Amino acid sequence: MKKLLVIAILAAACVVGQAQSKSNAVITRQIKDRGSSKGIKLTYDPDSNVSKLMGVSENFSDTGRSGVQAMNFAIGFMYAGNELSAAPANVLLTFWVLTKRPRFAERHNLVLRANGRDLGPGRYAAKPREDMEYLNFEIQREDLATMATETNTSFDLGVFQFSFSRDQQKMIADVLALSDPAR
Repeated sequence: MKKLLVIAILAAACVVGQAQSKSNAVITRQIKDRGSSKGIKLTYDPDSNVSKLMGVSENFSDTGRSGVQAMNFAIGFMYAGNELSAAPANVLLTFWVLTKRPRFAERHNLVLRANGRDLGPGRYAAKPREDMEYLNFEIQREDLATMATETNTSFDLGVFQFSFSRDQQKMIADVLALSDPAR
């Protein structure tokens, strides 16, 4: 009887301990349930067998001080297949900046003011003919949680200071939740 009980407990532990996964259909339903269909999209490319979850934010409202015409961001990640089996360690965060003259070419570190954490310099790219700058960062999940939940939503990008709006914070929180197969 004791052996049977031990085997049953071990079998239950193995089932619980196995990694959970979340299908693209479930993720799509969660996007809709969260009311995020406008900003977050899930796509699947059958030729490459790759899924991509990406959110695109509205423009920042406090760009005037920096001299940029407009700035928004995209946040997302890709995974193999049409089922998310593990949360990504890092999520890609890209700022798209419309500006007549480069503002971030020389300095483009991202610093969260809530905890003073310097996330380092992003990968910088510019398209001067299109008046565009791109700053690409790989953000750890813990830092995304800070961005999504802190009341001090300001951050430094280069020498300029910006703040995430509540809608932008919600998008970050939604991507973070959607990227977790256990949720």
